[in-house]
Amino acid sequence: VQVVESGGGLVQAGGSLRLSCTASGDTLNIKVMAWFRQAPGKEQEFVTAISWRDGMSLYGDSVKGRFTISRDSAKNTVYLQTESLKPEDTARYLCAADTSYSGDPTSRREYNAWGSGTQVTVSP
Repeated sequence: VQVVESGGGLVQAGGSLRLSCTASGDTLNIKVMAWFRQAPGKEQEFVTAISWRDGMSLYGDSVKGRFTISRDSAKNTVYLQTESLKPEDTARYLCAADTSYSGDPTSRREYNAWGSGTQVTVSP
């Protein structure tokens, strides 16, 4: 499976962006797709994940209530709608896919396909 992100950019605090991630290749075996983010000098952080089968989702505490993940199975695409963005949301957002789910969607070790990321910059 390969994944490619798009939709990042520069936005003012309080604004919103919609990120997209499209999968290709062995998409029939995708179990979970997720977003992580990496800010300079910080550990990679789990943002959200969605079950490909039933659409159940999980969010990191720092984005709960502001970000929403959704999927379009027909397009092999997940979306991350971000709202009420804060400067601390500035990071490179990476999409990941998992074809052999083993139980912890918040762990980067769960995922076997990663995109190169899309940059989100939130100005004060």
